[in-house]
Amino acid sequence: MTEPEINSSIRTVEWKNNKVIMIDQTKLPNQLVFVEYDDYKQVADAIRNLVVRGAPAIGVSGAFGLALAAVKSDSKTKDDLLLDLQEAKKILFETRPTAVNLAWGLEQIMDVAQTGNSVEEIKSRVIEESNKMADSDIEINKTMGKFGAALFDNNDTVMTHCNAGALATVAYGTALGVIRAAKDSGKNVKVIATETRPIQQGSRLTAFELMHDGFDVSLIPDTAVGYSMSNDLVDKVIVGADRIVRTGHVFNKIGTFQVATMAKQHGIPFYVAAPLSTFDMKTDAKDVIIEMRKGEEVTGIGQKQTAPDGINVINPAFDMTPPELISGIITEKGVAEPPFEESIKKLFEANK
Repeated sequence: MTEPEINSSIRTVEWKNNKVIMIDQTKLPNQLVFVEYDDYKQVADAIRNLVVRGAPAIGVSGAFGLALAAVKSDSKTKDDLLLDLQEAKKILFETRPTAVNLAWGLEQIMDVAQTGNSVEEIKSRVIEESNKMADSDIEINKTMGKFGAALFDNNDTVMTHCNAGALATVAYGTALGVIRAAKDSGKNVKVIATETRPIQQGSRLTAFELMHDGFDVSLIPDTAVGYSMSNDLVDKVIVGADRIVRTGHVFNKIGTFQVATMAKQHGIPFYVAAPLSTFDMKTDAKDVIIEMRKGEEVTGIGQKQTAPDGINVINPAFDMTPPELISGIITEKGVAEPPFEESIKKLFEANK
């Protein structure tokens, strides 16, 4: 099988000719397929069905979805267009309630829409702002990478969970962006990627990305995290995040909590890489909604059934890693360290 060519500079999602273009990540690693959408409801379905995934990428996708809603609206007045956008915002937000970047991206676009004085001006500003968000995502990831690279040593072997690479962002990546920046700075870095059941983002996406970028990467089943750490195969861990609250509690792909717990047990630094747009400074950790996904994701692999008919399934998309397990949170404004409530606050103050 000839694998498709992809690299960290290819955009996961972009706006062209009043359409949203995405890489269909459900087809990877076997096929590199680009899909086009001209309706925001199609974008909502793409987010819900993991055609596009990763907190920064779905934040920008949501913004582009609102841009499509604006372009396609037949409203003749500002107020009517804003009502159309509010309806589209509601549908887009409900696709993935845990990832805070989606809500952030939608709010950013709605704020810009409010400043327009006419229907055409609103449409123009919404498209312009969504494209700015996409461009900014790449620059933020590269800046974050430079801050994070300083935390890694030459010849480190780094474990990562799920996919926080170019495919989870517009391009370059958050956690994998840090690893890329470490390599670009001249450090030799090896990577261990977890399979990340049940959707296998680690094997399908992370291993795929890193191999194509020339990294020495090894794939392990999720159940081999403890084995790898106890046998001194891991020097550091880095993951992305879908939401971080002001206290430093991190919500990320299911299984992250287990990886962090094992890292703490073995004295291995555990880092999180995420832009400030992933932080939720208002919500308490106990109030964050954890998305529950379809049981079919667990009871089968592809078209093959691997569990008995009628079995009950608990399939959360995310879990919460408490701050006491985290060594540092890498952002585009620097690295937050414990105690996180204080250091996160300082990062936001520096961002004003």
